[in-house]
Amino acid sequence: MARGSRSVTSTNWRYCHPSYYLKRPKRLALLFIGFVCVSFVVWDRQTLVREHQVEVSELRKEVTDLKNMLGESNNKQGGTSGKNDLTSKVTKSSKEVLDDPIDTERREKVKEAMLHAWGSYEKYAWGQDELQPQSKSGVNSFGGLGATLIDSLDTLYIMGLNKQFQKARDWVANTLDFNKDYEASVFETTIRVVGGLLSAYDLSGDKVFLDKAREIADRLLPAWNTPTGIPYNIINLSHGRAHNPSWTGGESILADSGTEQLEFIALSQRTGDPKYQQKVENVISQLNKTFPGDGLLPIYINPHSGAAGYSPITFGAMGDSFYEYLLKVWIQGNKTSVVKHYRDMWEKSMKGLLSLIRRSTPSSFAYICEKNGGSLTDKMDELACFAPGMIALGSFGYTTADESQKFLSLAEELAWTCYNFYQSTPTKLAGENYFFHSGQDMNVGTSWNILRPETVESLFYLWRLTGNKTYQEWGWNIFQAFEKNSRVESGYVGLKDVNSGVKDNMMQSFFLAETLKYFYLLFSPSSVIPLDEWVFNTEAHPLRIVSRNEGEHDKNSNEKQKPFYRIGGRKEGRSG
Repeated sequence: MARGSRSVTSTNWRYCHPSYYLKRPKRLALLFIGFVCVSFVVWDRQTLVREHQVEVSELRKEVTDLKNMLGESNNKQGGTSGKNDLTSKVTKSSKEVLDDPIDTERREKVKEAMLHAWGSYEKYAWGQDELQPQSKSGVNSFGGLGATLIDSLDTLYIMGLNKQFQKARDWVANTLDFNKDYEASVFETTIRVVGGLLSAYDLSGDKVFLDKAREIADRLLPAWNTPTGIPYNIINLSHGRAHNPSWTGGESILADSGTEQLEFIALSQRTGDPKYQQKVENVISQLNKTFPGDGLLPIYINPHSGAAGYSPITFGAMGDSFYEYLLKVWIQGNKTSVVKHYRDMWEKSMKGLLSLIRRSTPSSFAYICEKNGGSLTDKMDELACFAPGMIALGSFGYTTADESQKFLSLAEELAWTCYNFYQSTPTKLAGENYFFHSGQDMNVGTSWNILRPETVESLFYLWRLTGNKTYQEWGWNIFQAFEKNSRVESGYVGLKDVNSGVKDNMMQSFFLAETLKYFYLLFSPSSVIPLDEWVFNTEAHPLRIVSRNEGEHDKNSNEKQKPFYRIGGRKEGRSG
């Protein structure tokens, strides 16, 4: 499939003809005629990338001003969790004009998929961690913390599924109990539970979510009580005893130790208590003391000395989200000087990433190698398919246009490779990892698919940042493959083998938290969770961006969160 800028077609220009807007208010019509026409004239990708955020911001302001001029001042606001109107009239109006009917139809299909997945969980595994759809039973994969329920809160909210969100909210308020004699992963509990609760708080303004996030975070804090402050990765939620897995030889895992910053910084900002932020930022300070020139760290770190162990370097499993959070903490802090060292570390890591890039033959698919000592292995995890989105997101922070374009182009190349991870199998679903051999392009290695979101995540970012609808088409093809191969009577399942299509018996919580959310946002207007106001944690939980400045506490530390207003329209104004 061809890649690149979306071209102007004669079909597009019909939107510039006044007759198209005949039945709409005249002033609104003139506003959007001008906006749409100018948009098509400047549709060249590089120009669009530069001006996209400014245009969207100006359009929002103009629409708001027009609304005031027309006297429609009844903006529906306020209320408590789960009871907010989906949006104001002007948001509905702007959405109906700007939103592509095909996007609306596809978004509705994704929403129906979410209702099918959630309804099955609600029926067969309510309050348990994950659903086993084939046996119609629940399983507590994370100690009985209601992982799927908490992971799904923000997805339900963003999709406008009020009834489902309110029922889940009541379970969190009345039933959720963290006093479990369970050896929990600090990483998984942070990204799913702390992140999910904080996101639900930021979206709804309901303090029950913040209180619960603080409660579980307090149970995780003893994991950071090591000589260096680099955390142990396992902790007993009841007794507070922390340790590392035996199979790491006592070492801490890079991704597991460097992927709590977004959540714990946000928790300090929301509560006004600096202890959470201090714990996680100390980890970065320790790693930065001996940070290598190429910015690439092995996956094992000694929590007693802070030294990196002799182990693989990878943007796949056990390395991936460390690099993601270097960029995203910089974004979370609104790119101020206080968080500049995160950006500096990330840029070093991107220089290192370039040294891992190879291209296959004969088709020249770009891929990210793994590194062992001085040698490269021609293997790439599907997990590493988060990287195209990360690189695209970070490409706009470079000071020169050449650097920015270089990394954006690399992101597009890698996304093409990841899309072909899907297209190259009989089921059109990707395996867990791929090997590259001279003259053979790619071959699937580990052949299961567990409903992972990383490729869809990258397609979402690339569509948002470039406006190229090709990425939506790729995403739609992947969504249809999930519908064909993974949908069963009682939810969605992974595949034991993407070649044969044999199904497993697990609906991973991240399918609802990430995969379906990114599909939904891929077909939503860019005003839904705008990237200049929100940053996603590695479990796709959006957190509000809050500026951080020298010599002052983080803004809005104790400020009550304002509810987020979702899109609404003829098809989106009601929930199940």
